[in-house]
Amino acid sequence: MNERDFVPIKVAVLTISDTRTEETDRSGAQAVELLTAAGHEIIARRIIADEQEAISAQFGEWIVDPTVDAVISTGGTGITTRDVTPEALEPHITKPIPGFGELFRALSYEEITTSTIQSRATGGLCGSTLVFALPGSPGAVRLALERIIIPQLDSRTRPCNFVELMPRIRASAG
Repeated sequence: MNERDFVPIKVAVLTISDTRTEETDRSGAQAVELLTAAGHEIIARRIIADEQEAISAQFGEWIVDPTVDAVISTGGTGITTRDVTPEALEPHITKPIPGFGELFRALSYEEITTSTIQSRATGGLCGSTLVFALPGSPGAVRLALERIIIPQLDSRTRPCNFVELMPRIRASAG
């Protein structure tokens, strides 16, 4: 059997919140902890307010940074007026990954039943950078990372994973 080697990637973590600070950001901290435990490198972490232009600018900065392979954001994916993360991300997406949001809501249903329909969690390829916008609750971050994102960011996941596609994605985006 041909075993694949683990390939760590570089991840930026963005928390979108009007109220959280570095000390109170449990969701961002959980994302950092889970991704680090999985063997990936956190190269940036920021907290910004629920302002669409600021969120879009931060996504844009990291998307064009060649040292960032993936961005994980938490917060701003609900349906209130202040929840604008999907709108801030959408102009940057070159290839949507609709299966992420679909699978997240299906798995989330097991834990929070019909409340999952309030989530607009989304993912996409932005140039050659993977971006996933998660809800702001620690439970949602844990679910998305442990059951979907971390397995797909593991080069050993079969039959396929995002990491093995990265060289081809970069070559075609380049």
